[in-house]
Amino acid sequence: MKKLNATSFRYDGRKKFSQESTTLIAPLYTDETDHANQLAELAERMDQAQNRMHADEHYGLLIVFQAMDAAGKDSSIRRVFKGVNPSRFVMVPFKKPADEDLKHDFLWRFWQELPERGHIGVFNRSYYEEVLALRVHPDRLKEQLIPTNLLPTDDQTLWKQRFGDIVHFEDYLFRNGFPIVKFYLHVSKAEQGKRLIARLSDPEKQWKFSESDLEERQFWPEYMQAYEDTINATATRQNPWYVIPSDDRPNQQLIIAHIVTEILESLPTAFPTTDTKEAKNLIKQIEQQDVK
Repeated sequence: MKKLNATSFRYDGRKKFSQESTTLIAPLYTDETDHANQLAELAERMDQAQNRMHADEHYGLLIVFQAMDAAGKDSSIRRVFKGVNPSRFVMVPFKKPADEDLKHDFLWRFWQELPERGHIGVFNRSYYEEVLALRVHPDRLKEQLIPTNLLPTDDQTLWKQRFGDIVHFEDYLFRNGFPIVKFYLHVSKAEQGKRLIARLSDPEKQWKFSESDLEERQFWPEYMQAYEDTINATATRQNPWYVIPSDDRPNQQLIIAHIVTEILESLPTAFPTTDTKEAKNLIKQIEQQDVK
């Protein structure tokens, strides 16, 4: 397995992210077999680290995926976490807020889905939509029913306030044993176009395409600027962003799997120890039960 330098994808506030950064790097795999073997090896390590975290019961891990449509969120989640124990794993996809969500603050619905200690939680899109999609379409802010006298008079102040709210939210979770790993799948507009065309050309995938996908492409520059500003404003050492070059989907999966595995293995967790004498006594009791 090739050595991966995860720091080259990491943004924790010490360097700036630019939307002009590369969306394609040299492959970390030689062919499909090598790719599958590497993922399988990482899946085994990930499963062992998750078992340790689950037994320890002090830490939980939240993983956030953000990207433009067709960047590979679903396929990466499906492939990267294939070997994880499903009883200790939850994936939540977030779409537009429902009426009930709009009756609460903008973080409310995300609080409801946070993972338990010992579990891995994955957000397929997240509270970051509140400073991405909402920034590109500020007219949607009216749906949130925020008192107008509490809204800033200029948009820039509003987004800075929300960046601050998100950073405080994530810091709070980190201090309670829930570190957050944030992935931005950075795909080029040209590659996205190819994938959308491929969807429309495949009868089994046409259902995944909607006219809104085409409409949102018109706002590509606005979204790129929103992502750049958001990542730079919310990248911290405790809860960094990882910007993944995503024009090569198999490569994307390997990079994500490497990073998640290394973070799980780095958590200070351990299996609880059992007294040797007590264990022998329990074994003896089981053997006696089998004799009866």
